[in-house]
Amino acid sequence: MKKIILGSGTILLRPILKEDITPFREIALNDEIWKYYPFKISNEKELNDWVEQRLLLRGKNERIPFTIINKKNNIVMGSTSYLNISDRDKRLEIGATWLAKNYQGTGVNKTCKFLLIRFAFEELNYERVELKTDVLNQQSRKAILKIGAVEEGILRSHILIHDGRRRDTIYYSILKNEWEDVKKNIFAEYC
Repeated sequence: MKKIILGSGTILLRPILKEDITPFREIALNDEIWKYYPFKISNEKELNDWVEQRLLLRGKNERIPFTIINKKNNIVMGSTSYLNISDRDKRLEIGATWLAKNYQGTGVNKTCKFLLIRFAFEELNYERVELKTDVLNQQSRKAILKIGAVEEGILRSHILIHDGRRRDTIYYSILKNEWEDVKKNIFAEYC
């Protein structure tokens, strides 16, 4: 997939760079962010390994990781990705999203999701966008429903979390034939 850069009024999504380790350090070394994730970034080495792995996966076209930037002040706010990409099936997942605590609940996530979903349907011409989260992550579940995704079901004991817990994962999706209504009713402020 070509290099993708997406933006709106105040948000820029651009490919992760090795240099992002420095601003990520200010965000990622916070245990609260990783509560529901399979992995945890708790030190400099894990952060370096995480960035290197994302760059490797991007090189293999298995994942497209983005750095989320506040365009007004050029501050890095977090990261999100396209993953589980299937050109054949015309589907992808939006996920692995994490934000600095001070940007959670501010609309940054909604803006990012709009940019990524719109690009998937309107530029890539995909048929399905998937999202998933830990069944225990009520904040994430509410946010996914707020962007018009439909709950599909739970995969029990799906993923091993960094603390040894087996995570039940809840899946959601938006289909291309639903996008125009979702865009008009949920994302009207961006259109």
